[in-house]
Amino acid sequence: MATAPRDYYQVLGVSRTASADEIKKAYRRLARQVHPDLHSGSKKAEMEKKFKELNEAHEVLSDPDKRKKYDQYGAQWEQAEAFEKARQQAGTRGFGGQETSGSFGGESFSDMFENLFGGRSRGGTRGFAVTGEDLETEAQLTLKEILTGVTKRINMREPQTCTICQGSGVFRGHACPTCQGTGFTTELKTIEVKIPAGVQEGTRVRVAGKGQPGMNGGKRGDLYLHITIESDPIFRRQGSDIHVALPVYPWEAALGADVMAPTLTEPVKVKVPPGSRAEGKLRLKGKGLPSATGNGDLFLTLQIVMPPSVTEDAQSLYERLGRLKHPDPRADLLTQARLR
Repeated sequence: MATAPRDYYQVLGVSRTASADEIKKAYRRLARQVHPDLHSGSKKAEMEKKFKELNEAHEVLSDPDKRKKYDQYGAQWEQAEAFEKARQQAGTRGFGGQETSGSFGGESFSDMFENLFGGRSRGGTRGFAVTGEDLETEAQLTLKEILTGVTKRINMREPQTCTICQGSGVFRGHACPTCQGTGFTTELKTIEVKIPAGVQEGTRVRVAGKGQPGMNGGKRGDLYLHITIESDPIFRRQGSDIHVALPVYPWEAALGADVMAPTLTEPVKVKVPPGSRAEGKLRLKGKGLPSATGNGDLFLTLQIVMPPSVTEDAQSLYERLGRLKHPDPRADLLTQARLR
C-alpha cells in the first residue's frame, strides 16, 4: 500500500500561515541537520530520504504560486490544477470549435476527475472535494486602533455556491448559465472582523471560511486581511515605541516646568527638568503600543520654540539676558569647521 505523502508544512515544521522568511529559515536549519553528507552507514540512507522530502516541501512552499495551489488542493495540487485548466479550456466548446456537452475528449468532467483522483462525492455524484481558494484584502489601522484592538467592518463580494449547479459548474451537461461555469456567484456583504491589540504591520489576520466556495463538497477557503498602519501627524511609531516632538519655551527648558503632553489615550502632565536641552528626551514607560513582551514606551523629544510674538516686557528681558556673559554656543562648531 502506498504511503500518503506528509504535509509539507509538517515537513518544514512551520504553520500554514508562516511567512516566506520563516519557511526559508526552517529549510536552512533542517537542511543542515539531515544533509546526507553529514551522516554515514544506515543513517545516511534515512537522511537521503528526509533530505529529498525536505527539498520537495521547500520547492513548493517557497514558490508563492505553487504554495497557493498546494494550500487549495493539497498533495494532489498538480493533478487538480491540470483538471481545472482542462475544464476552463473546454467550457461549452471543445477543441477545434466543436460543441461539447460537459465532456472533454469523449470523457465527462466528472469521469476525468474520478480517473485522476479516484474519488466520489456524496450522493453518488462523481468528483473530488476541492477546498476553495483563499481571498485577500487590506485593512488599514490607526495607532489608536492598534493600542486597543478594533472590530473592522469589511465590505466584500462574498462568493456563494451556485444554487443551480450546486458548485459543479455544469448544468444538464453544459456550463452552468447562472455562474458561467465557475461554480459560484457573488453577493455583496459586510462582515465584522475582530483585530486584536498589538497587531504588527504586515500581519495577515485569518478569517476562516470566508474565501471561495469549494468544489464537489469541498470546504470554503479563508479570507486573509493584510494589516497596514496609517501614518500619524503627531505620533511616530518605532517598533512598539512611540515618539512625539514636544514644544517647550526657552524658560521652561532653563527653569523646568510641568507641561501637558499627548499620548495615544489622554494627555498627561510631565515634568521638564531644569536645564533641559533641545532634542532631549523624556520617557513615559508603558505608554507605547502592545507587544509580546508588554507595552512599549512613549518618548517625548524636546523642541525649544520661541513665542509667536514678543512683548515689550519680553524684549526688555531678552536685552538684559543678552548683556550677561555666556559661553559662545558656536565655539565648537567654528573649531570643527577649521579642522576640516
